[in-house]
Amino acid sequence: MLANKMVVVIADDAPVGVALNTAALLGVALGHHHEDVVGPSVADASGAVHAGMSAHPIPVLRAPADRLRELRDQAASRDGVTVHDMNQVAQRSRTYDQFMATMSGTKAEDLDYLGLAIYGPRATVDSLTGALALYRGVVGQSG
Repeated sequence: MLANKMVVVIADDAPVGVALNTAALLGVALGHHHEDVVGPSVADASGAVHAGMSAHPIPVLRAPADRLRELRDQAASRDGVTVHDMNQVAQRSRTYDQFMATMSGTKAEDLDYLGLAIYGPRATVDSLTGALALYRGVVGQSG
């Protein structure tokens, strides 16, 4: 069993397109910041090489949008836990420079979170997210 666990938590009212984009961006952040997350490339029986992917399962959970701020704060205060967040500033930014400039002028209490990725010791992550339901996209929901 892996010592660390990662989960992605999506705001349950996010349109499906926004939820998928949020999960993808949070996955990239996790893979970039945690060396043990991405496994090595692997060859199939024909010899074709496939780039490494997550060596961890990543449950995608859902929570009310107003709960994400509290969850982010709780997770960030725990030893050994890393939190990546996706907020409305990031979603609306067209470039990373625009994102950085807008974030520098935005107070923490003015951020609305679309999703979080939480990585850390299994027991700690479970204590933070164990009561959350799995995310299930809604058929016909646009985004």
